[in-house]
Amino acid sequence: MGFAGRIAGSSLLLGYVSGVLAQDAPSRYNLQQPVTRIASEIYSMHTLMLIICLVIFIAVFGVMFWSVIHHRKSRGAVAANFHENTAVEIAWTVIPVLILLGMAWPATKTVIAMKDTSNPDITIKATGYQWKWGYDYLQGEGEGIRFLSGSSTPRAQISGGEQKGDTYLLEVDNPVVVPVGKKVRVLVTAADVIHSWWMPAFGVKQDAIPGFIRDTWFTADKEGIYRGNCAELCGKDHGFMPIEVHVVSAEKYTEWVASQQAQATTASADDAREWALAELVERGEKVFAANCAACHQADGKGLPPVFPALDGSPVVTGDASGQIELVLKGKAGTAMAAFGGQLSDAELAAVITYTRNAWGNQSGEAVQPADVVAAR
Repeated sequence: MGFAGRIAGSSLLLGYVSGVLAQDAPSRYNLQQPVTRIASEIYSMHTLMLIICLVIFIAVFGVMFWSVIHHRKSRGAVAANFHENTAVEIAWTVIPVLILLGMAWPATKTVIAMKDTSNPDITIKATGYQWKWGYDYLQGEGEGIRFLSGSSTPRAQISGGEQKGDTYLLEVDNPVVVPVGKKVRVLVTAADVIHSWWMPAFGVKQDAIPGFIRDTWFTADKEGIYRGNCAELCGKDHGFMPIEVHVVSAEKYTEWVASQQAQATTASADDAREWALAELVERGEKVFAANCAACHQADGKGLPPVFPALDGSPVVTGDASGQIELVLKGKAGTAMAAFGGQLSDAELAAVITYTRNAWGNQSGEAVQPADVVAAR
């Protein structure tokens, strides 16, 4: 029971999964319906362990209560005077050992299978950040695709100003997409603190530890949308770090790969051109909302002393090169993460320009992607 409990607890994409049954609603009293072989084994073992525990419970407490009722003093029962019984000693040693072996054998086979990440069709690296996931497609169809995936639940729902949706805190802006029936290896690591990549319907839970690469795998047997979370307490927005995986047909996956590669080409062009101030501010506001507002707040006031205000900050109102360096490389010993490996040059230029021209900051200065490239 403990084993099972620990392992198991874009418009284009919407078109891909239309007409496909999405993830079953989680049961109130059981694990999510499994869609991989490993998850099915975990589900079956969980049920088996519960039945074994129930049988033992009924047997032990049944004998105990029968003894209390039929051998109580008020019925004239007299305690027997005896010491050892070799047969009983052997029985209550052998029987528990056999029960444990019966439980350990299927569990061990499943654990070994969970660790077999050999011969994958696709390899994806999942990097945990405070508080989003970064994905890099390293091998197989889609190699070279990379993106960040953060919660897309509207802030109005979180603050209570709007009714919560069906996928509240379980929806993302850029979901992972994989083909049905293909073995997907996931390399899991983190850039700041310990996170955990948890997808219950796949039977996958792997800790993401800074400086280490752990791996896991899954083969989804059913198309649909599947949701999970970061399952490690990783900071103040731990509850706002969902995981969303879209399992689609091979044909739809190929279409998605083509669309992502086209977006990458556009992003490269964005990094190479010069932007107008208004364009940078408009794009920077979106980048800030997706990556910075959780800490520094939408109004730029921050959450001092851990997350300082950007409105009126000397860093933001001072020389641009210092802010570029800080955003690119972060600041050791603080909660300021390095965004050089997360955002493109155009996105970094846009968000820096936005913070220098938002709220009470009105520098009128535009930071260009070329400035970011020069600082890398």
